[in-house]
Amino acid sequence: MNWFKRIFGKESLERKQKKVAVKKANTEFAEFNYPTKIILAWIKALEGHKDLEKFLYENGYEEIFFVNQAIQLKQEARDWLLKNGYPHLMAFVNAAEGNESAQHWLQLHGFEFLYNAAIAIDDEESGFKWLKTHSDEFVFGLIKTIKKVKDKIEFNHNDMYSFGKDI
Repeated sequence: MNWFKRIFGKESLERKQKKVAVKKANTEFAEFNYPTKIILAWIKALEGHKDLEKFLYENGYEEIFFVNQAIQLKQEARDWLLKNGYPHLMAFVNAAEGNESAQHWLQLHGFEFLYNAAIAIDDEESGFKWLKTHSDEFVFGLIKTIKKVKDKIEFNHNDMYSFGKDI
């Protein structure tokens, strides 16, 4: 009879009425400020320029290397971002893939740029409008390049002739 009370009784009503509260994480985040030449190198690395990808990795911008890998659905890179102080970049990648929890997390933690960039990549017009007024043409170009890569991955996953191919 106890199972009956759990399903239909007062106890189940109390469970339904409880709300889940999202708490702000107590984590220090790495900065997301890059010089223009690094953003340009990032764009080229996303487009497949292996020498620039290697340059970024070996010259103190390894998080960019791993973001690129995470964008290309590499689980090891996603794990690296989380373990090495870049949960905001991993949330950005997830949010760009349409993950609403990640989008909410970015907003909750005050990552307005990353939030708007992610929703722009996910085809939300308001993200592009925000970026147009709050970023320069280089950052805008980076976001457009990330969108192209993500769109290509999605197309390949949905195309019956290249099903499951990431890039």
